[in-house]
This record gives sequence, C-alpha cells and structure tokens, in this order.
Amino acid sequence: MIKTLQNTLKQDRERFVIPRRVQDIIPIQRLWPDGVFQWGSKFSRTLRFSDINYAIASKEDKTAMFLGYSDLLNALDTGSTTKITINNKRLNRTNFEREILLPERADTLGPLHHEYNDMLLSKVTDSSNSVVQERYITLSVHKKNVEEARTFFDRTVNDVTARLNRLDARCEELDAVERLRILHGFYRVGEETQFRINLKEDIRMGRSFRDAICLDSMEYKKDHFIMGKKYGRVLFLKEYASYIKDSMINELTGLNRTLMLSIDIIPVPTDEAVREMQNRLLGVETNVTNWQRRQNSSNNFSAVVPYDLEQQRKETREMLDDLTTRDQRMLFAVVTLVHLADSLEELDADTETLQSIARKHLCQLTTLSWQQAEGLATALPLGVRRIDALRTLTTEALAVLMPFRAQEILDQGGVYYGQNVISKNLIVADRRRLLNGNGFVLGVSGSGKSFTAKREMAALALAADDDIIVLDPEAEYRPLIEGLGGEVIHISATSSNHINAMDMERGYGDGDNPVVLKSEFLLSLCEQLVGAGKLSAKEKSIIDRCTAQCYHEYIRRGYKGQVPTLQDFHAELLRQPEPEARDVALAIELFTEGSLNTFAKATNVDTSSRILCYDIRDLGKQLLPVGMLVVLDSIFNRVIRNRELGRSTYIYIDEIYLLFQHEYSANFLFTLWKRVRKYGACATGITQNVDDLLQSHTARTMLANSEFLVMLNQASTDRVELARLLNISDNQLSYITNVDSGRGLIKCGSAIVPFMDHFPKQTQLYRLMSTKPNDNFS
Repeated sequence: MIKTLQNTLKQDRERFVIPRRVQDIIPIQRLWPDGVFQWGSKFSRTLRFSDINYAIASKEDKTAMFLGYSDLLNALDTGSTTKITINNKRLNRTNFEREILLPERADTLGPLHHEYNDMLLSKVTDSSNSVVQERYITLSVHKKNVEEARTFFDRTVNDVTARLNRLDARCEELDAVERLRILHGFYRVGEETQFRINLKEDIRMGRSFRDAICLDSMEYKKDHFIMGKKYGRVLFLKEYASYIKDSMINELTGLNRTLMLSIDIIPVPTDEAVREMQNRLLGVETNVTNWQRRQNSSNNFSAVVPYDLEQQRKETREMLDDLTTRDQRMLFAVVTLVHLADSLEELDADTETLQSIARKHLCQLTTLSWQQAEGLATALPLGVRRIDALRTLTTEALAVLMPFRAQEILDQGGVYYGQNVISKNLIVADRRRLLNGNGFVLGVSGSGKSFTAKREMAALALAADDDIIVLDPEAEYRPLIEGLGGEVIHISATSSNHINAMDMERGYGDGDNPVVLKSEFLLSLCEQLVGAGKLSAKEKSIIDRCTAQCYHEYIRRGYKGQVPTLQDFHAELLRQPEPEARDVALAIELFTEGSLNTFAKATNVDTSSRILCYDIRDLGKQLLPVGMLVVLDSIFNRVIRNRELGRSTYIYIDEIYLLFQHEYSANFLFTLWKRVRKYGACATGITQNVDDLLQSHTARTMLANSEFLVMLNQASTDRVELARLLNISDNQLSYITNVDSGRGLIKCGSAIVPFMDHFPKQTQLYRLMSTKPNDNFS
C-alpha cells in the first residue's frame, strides 16, 4: 500500500465510543473562535467559495475553468486531506423576509409596497427555487497542537484562495460561529432563525456549543436515519464509469431537497504514485508473461493476450504516462451524499431519483448499510472521513466531478432584477457595493429597457429614502413618477418653467476651482449651440474668460445671492473687445435673448422633490441636446447637495446616446460619470441605439468600465460589438438573441448571469410601469 495512504488511514482511525446522548454524535471535540475545529489529533478549517458560470460558458471557457480547477486539485498539500462540499439548504422564509423584502411603510406608498413584496414572495414560494446552494472547502491536517495547525492553514488557505480567485470564485474563511451555523441549518431544518450562540458567554456560563446546534433526537436504521422529524439517508458513489460527464455533480445536487454532497480527497506525492504505478505495471506485465508461457508450453504460440489483461496493461501505462509526462497527480477520493425528506416514502423516492441520475452516467450510487452514522459524519463539512470506499483517480478524472454550476447574485438589502435562468433563484443586487455603481440598460425597442429601469426605480422608492432623478426625453416616466409621489417638471421652448444653465452649488468643484468645471460645461453648451467642431481656439479662450468673470462676484459672496444666468454670460461676451466674442454672442443669441431662452433665465421651479423627473420631450430638435446637458448639470448640483445631507442619488438618463454625438457634451458626461461615484450617486444610461453608442470612444470606455449592465434583446450588429467589448461567450450571447421582453443578461461586477422577469400584470405597479400599447388592464 502507498505509504501516504497508509499513514492517513492510520491517523484517521478512531476509537469507537457509544454515544450516550444526542450531543455526542457531533464530531467536534474542541473549537476556537477563528474557525479551527479539532477531533482527536485532526484539525480542520473551512472556506466558503462562490459559484462560477460554468454551465453557460463556451467550450473554450469551460476548458480554461476545468484546467484552473485541476490546478487547484494539483496544488493540494500531500500532508493533509481536503473535502469539497455542496450544501443544498432550504430558503428560510423568515430570513428571506428580513433580508430581501422591503421594509414596512406607513405612508401613501403602502399599497404599492405590499404589491411589491407579494410579487417577491410569489417568486420564492415556487418549488423550483426554494433551495439555495453553498460551497465549502474543508482542509484537515493531523498536528500536535493548534499552533502548528494554524501555521499550516495560513499557508494552504492563502494558496487555495488565490487559485479560486483565478477562477473568479470569491472565497472567505468561516469562523467558528459560521461553521456552527451550517451544522445548525442541517440538523435543525426550518429553525435557522433560532440559531443563537455567543462563545464567550457560553464559556462563562459553562454551556456547550453542542447544545446550540444539536437536534432533539437521532435514530439510526440499517439504510436510513431519523433526525427529529426528518428522515435522511447517506449514499456513496460505489462504481465509477470510465467516462463521466462534468454535469453529473450538478444533476445530483439539482434535486430540490435539503442535501449535502461531499468529495473527500487524499493527495499522494508524485514520487510515491510513480513507484506504485511502476510496481502495478510490473505486476501486470508479469501476469501477461506467465500467461504467454503457459500457452507456449501447450504449443499454443498464436494465442492472443486476454482482453482483461490487455486492458489492465493499457490503463496502467496510461496512468503512469499521466503521472510522468502530463502533470497529473494520483488522488484517492470518495463521494458521499446525504439527503433529507419529510417522510420515508419521500426519502425512498428521492433516493431512486438520485440513483437513476447516477445510472444515467453509468455510475452506481449505493446506500450505506449499517454505516449511516459514519456516512453522515463524512458528508458534513467537518473534515472527518469515516468511509473507506476510496477510489484511485488522476487529477483530471477527479476534476470531472465539477462542483461549479452558475453564478448567483444575492446581495442583502439589494434590488430585485429577475430570476436566474439556470438556477431559478432571485437576482438581488446592491449597486452601491460595486467599485463603480454606474451602469447601462441596453436593448432594442420593445425589449423591456424602460420597464427594467422603472422596476429598479420602484424598488428604490419603496425601500428607502434615496433620491431618484430621471432625465426623460420621451415623456414615458410620468405615470410612475407621479404614482410614487414624485414631481414631473415639464420643460419646453414655450413652457413657463425655467432652469438656469449656470446654477452652481458650493462644492461644485470638489475642492478644486469650480470655475474650471463650469467653464468646461459652458464650452460643451456653446458647442451644442454653435455646432460641433466650430469653436476656434480664440473663442474657447474667450468663453473661459467670460465664465470666470461671470462667477467672480457670486463666488466672492460665498455662493449667496443671485446666480448668474446665460443672459449675463451673453452680456459679458458683448463687453469683450475681440470680434470673436461678438461672433459667439451672436451665435448663442437665439438661446439667450431669443425665443429659445428656456435655460437662460433664473430657475423658477421646485427641484427639491425626492423623486424628480425632467420631461424634455417637447424641447424640439434644436433645444433637446442643450436641454439634456443643462438638466444633467442641474442634477449634478442636486448630487452635491445630497452628499452634504448623507443621501444617495440614483440618476437615470434615457436615450443617452444623444449626449455622445458631440465631443464636449460627451466629455462633460464622462467627467460627470466619474465624479458622481465619489458623491454617493449611481448613474444609469438607457438606450436602444447601442451601435450609435459604441461609435463613440468615450461611450465605449464608459461601457467597458461600468460594473453594472442589463443587456436585453440585442440587434445582430450590437451583439457582436458587445461580445467583443465585454468578452461575452457565444453561449451567453444566446440569452440576448431573439429573446422575449424581460429576458437577457445582467452583469454585476465580474458576474454575468442570464435572467428573466415575469412581473405580475394584474397589479397597480405594472400599470404604472408598462408602456406597451397592447396591455389590457381591464
């Protein structure tokens, strides 16, 4: 026997002790607050890691992920054992209501609040998504004391974390309380909210941590166990097929039941493995030679070597070649699975389902007889292994038991965006947690862009007191804004409403000279008025000089008193001696003294409402680009005020591609896009003209650097550009190709998840958000 395996089996051998009480079945002898558990001379530590998008990745990406996972297995320390666990746990309704549902409101939005929460509850009561998965890696090692064990864990945990990060799987170490919470959630299904433990207080009071997590009763039978009111059974993978698909583990854990699947791994040093395989090959060759000698002695010189001997020789040579030339390692592994049910009949049916899945892959999943207690201890993420049904595998053969499936997005306190197409779980994201909360909503007409943005607005308006500001060039947000108690400001060339294009709040420059930023804004404005590329260097200098002169007195008064207007700016231009100044003044006269002077006068509308919409549809072709730019600057002033008040601001800019059609307006928006993040604001661009958007280098940069994207049904040319820009695989592109409204991809940080959303139509919220002309609300 291989020396490493022999030592491991010897170290893992335990003295059998009959449990006198339920607490004794928990295989933890001692624990430390940092998460180190001890049983005998064995210490263990557990890491929780997130899923990655393996199921929807392209063939090339799957290969890269497979090789990355193989590298992780190859790097496992030979002096330790490793357990990879997938935990299917029931979604606790109480936890869900506390973490996901919107908090209660006592204002006029109460009915809409109840509608929204009822919609969320209807999504999770569906049996297909009532289970959530967690994944753990438990490292175990035999050491003399905990200090030596911690030294080992410090080294191996960092290595495992780094390799998981390369796979884009986030990883975190679990402390003692979190590890006990996992056990509590399994032992006491449905009582997750009752988990209460304080290690310091328990030590002071003389209470055992086992009392906080143990179940009421446990009864072991030949082929199952009864745990409280639940029935459970432990299975193990007895026979492996010569070829296993990488989807088998996902199919086994896809059962909508509380279960845990664990893969125990014992790595073997390569030199020992090579010697073992050489000895095996020598034994096989000896058997072949002896067989041939016996045939020759019978004068049967043309006899062919039997198939089984030839197959043994072939497989042994292949494995030896894997170890010596293909960077493979020898690993011993055992797969155990424990699942729970409410009755014995349901348990038997689930067992048959699991066994049929294994048979489909030509594997045999067998019930442990009279070893249910040992199997249960082995399946839990504790580092204990009491089942010796080990199978010799190479790195690639073990890596095929792929624990990854699909990424999930579930941020506590986040906003609902739909359901994961793969797992059917809710997608709940909090953009404020991202490095850059700005984002885009992209899709062809009719794909559900505005509905997606409105759904986010509604959730934000109902959940918190953050400000929501919309720049609406199509006048389609009024019903929702007014339904949420917000204010709609209608701006047109003939309207009596005016917004001063030169409004400036204290802190406009964020510590720098505010005139510099305002000068850049006025350059952008004049370019919109005069025409793209028609401002000369002299005219730009004059605009900058006049900007500083207009604001000089206002800044000297401490940003108090009357704010200068575009009419003051026009008058300042006329006072300049250069003829170029009079040319600029004449070019903008239509917008300052003429009939299109909507933005040239002092602001006379109330912009203090928490939910605010600027309706600029009737500005006309001449004023629309200018109006978008002026309103954007007004919004920026609002963001500055909110930062002083400690408030978050969510900004929505519909038809954002219009701002990228001119150089200065694009640059101003780019500057604003970067600045609002520091002010606690999240900006969202909405457009169906993705191709026009991608023609601008500035827009492409903003799109590539945005950590939040919602991509709905895309035109063929747009799909190609987005795939190249965001590195989206062909398989992922299928989720934004000829799909129904409300389906697509959502990019949140590094996660790209396919989603779908079927919002209940018979609700007041849907009536406020929908813009479909064929919707019938009768």
